[in-house]
Amino acid sequence: MTFSICVREEYEDENGDDQTRFGVAVTTRLPGVGTLCPHVGERGAIATQSLTNVELGRKGIEYLEDGLAIEDALEALLNADDGAPQRQLHGVDAEGTFAFSGEECMDWYGHEERETFTVAGNLLVGESVVEATADTYAAGAPDSGAPADDADAPLAERLVDALEAGHAEGGDKREDLRVQSAALLVATTEDREMEPYYNDLRVDATETPIADLRETYELAKEGFEAAVERYGDVYEDDDLDAVDGEGSEVESVDAGESAGVDDPRADAEE
Repeated sequence: MTFSICVREEYEDENGDDQTRFGVAVTTRLPGVGTLCPHVGERGAIATQSLTNVELGRKGIEYLEDGLAIEDALEALLNADDGAPQRQLHGVDAEGTFAFSGEECMDWYGHEERETFTVAGNLLVGESVVEATADTYAAGAPDSGAPADDADAPLAERLVDALEAGHAEGGDKREDLRVQSAALLVATTEDREMEPYYNDLRVDATETPIADLRETYELAKEGFEAAVERYGDVYEDDDLDAVDGEGSEVESVDAGESAGVDDPRADAEE
């Protein structure tokens, strides 16, 4: 009932140091997909879907943070999961990829595993959804030879592009379900003064999930750039006295600080 993409990208930060960023994006014809399926950390990205088991994503990220390889971490979790035949689970870490589609997932289902990213989906109109998502991301990746402006676009933007391509192919086939959702998450090994607001976005209930996710991304990017322009020195100097304007406030939200809430829909179909 869902299709998603997990990616790894290596890059140099402004100081010339090597860094790695991870991203995951997902959409489905049900509300609230961002509360269940996408998971990301500084060591990897995971998507859990089909008959969704949220713990596969949560524990998978924990295992990666403890130093396990993606294949070992997710295989171990699936081996302990009685519902594995109904699960779809995929992701990336700093060195590898992993993709699994249980034999009891609902048609069309399948996945694609490439060197630095994975794509998977179930209850789709066909394989072309996964292929279009994968090809669109690959065409704009930093190592693709794409025009600099395209390859230098924030990962969050390029993840929306990838979802849009799959959606254009027909995406989730359940046209009778009008209420849809989409989400993306990006994390990096880079230590930044301000975490971009557009790296953690959700559209929880809409009839136009990709268009709304793109609009949310564009507004969040605009807001982040405005905040950097106004408050960048405050973050750099760690000095609230530098805030310009009476009554102004600066709110700092680091990646991963959002409070986690157990969702009663865990094990719901996604």
